Amino acid sequence: MRQREHLTPYGNKPMVTPIVSAVNYEYVSFEILRQITDGEIDGYTYHRDDNPTVRAVEKEIALMEKAADCVICTTGMAALTMVFLTYLKAGDNLLTFHDVYGANYKVSLILEKFGVEVTWLNATDHDKIAENIKSNTKMIFCETPSNPLVKIVDIKHLRKLADSVGAMLVVDNTFATPYHQLPLTLGADLVVHSATKGLGGHNDLMAGAIACSNKEHYDELWFTRQAIGTTLDPFPASLLERGLKTFEIRAAKMAENAMAIAEFLSKHPKITRICYPGLKDDAGYEIASKQMKNGFGGVLAFDVGQTQSQAKEFVEKLNVIYHAVSLGCTETLVCLPVLTTMLYLPEERRTIFGVKPNTVRLSAGIEDTKELLADLKQALD
Repeated sequence: MRQREHLTPYGNKPMVTPIVSAVNYEYVSFEILRQITDGEIDGYTYHRDDNPTVRAVEKEIALMEKAADCVICTTGMAALTMVFLTYLKAGDNLLTFHDVYGANYKVSLILEKFGVEVTWLNATDHDKIAENIKSNTKMIFCETPSNPLVKIVDIKHLRKLADSVGAMLVVDNTFATPYHQLPLTLGADLVVHSATKGLGGHNDLMAGAIACSNKEHYDELWFTRQAIGTTLDPFPASLLERGLKTFEIRAAKMAENAMAIAEFLSKHPKITRICYPGLKDDAGYEIASKQMKNGFGGVLAFDVGQTQSQAKEFVEKLNVIYHAVSLGCTETLVCLPVLTTMLYLPEERRTIFGVKPNTVRLSAGIEDTKELLADLKQALD
């Protein structure tokens, strides 16, 4: 159920949360200033602290993720970086997985400059996760499904491992979205989103979100956001709220299209590998069936032929499907991760966990299913 809280002093409520573009606010009295300083009321003073439009969207995402509260910020990478800055320090160990968005590699280099040790594992090597938990492991971070190979990590299993050393568990839920998965109910401490993707859904905004399991985490992350100035502008916040109004309908159609595409590609002779947890022979199917709902998301990956030139030829022949980065939007998109999302990684890092030169990532949109299948067929044939 949506949060029915709108910003108006009048009896009738607007159907759209007003865009409050004010940077600062006049103090009505010194008494109000004292109350805000003492934390007695939820007041607004300066945009970097809080904004009414932004706050309304935070509460909606918190409801969707079954969170105590939510902090939204400028981008998905800003959200994750805020988490790392808030909870990691020199001497700490961060355990994470190779198959995550490539920009995380850049952030790991920055963390290492400040003395944080980063352990990288293959998301499918479940037995090795326990072996690499250390006494100084303070955080486990995963994407499930992962980017770009949609690998599935068992969130409840990670929770048990994190508890063994008192570590935090942070889950990126961008691919699954709260329509398909609720990591906080499975044991995560924090859930991060690139809200640019499925939550926004229209390629017209950038935002990040952190859903918090308790109020303490919200307060800590709010402090970081206020300190470094990553508060979202009210205009993209308003666009994000508009996207949330159609989110469930879009997510359902994207999952439907992704399943149909995966089944079609799995039978095509030119597809030499396909990764989608909705397929029963996928390595992640069993776990995904337990921790996901309403389908398996709108993203899949597959290899075309044996060479990158074959994958490029396939992409260039597409007429309906767009060749572009990003995902979770109304249009169906394809890209070659080694040339886009994984371009940041050294070649040996890209190949160690399964991303190949001919790997294609596809994000299903909301177009007619038959039209998408016909486009894929003509491009392959």
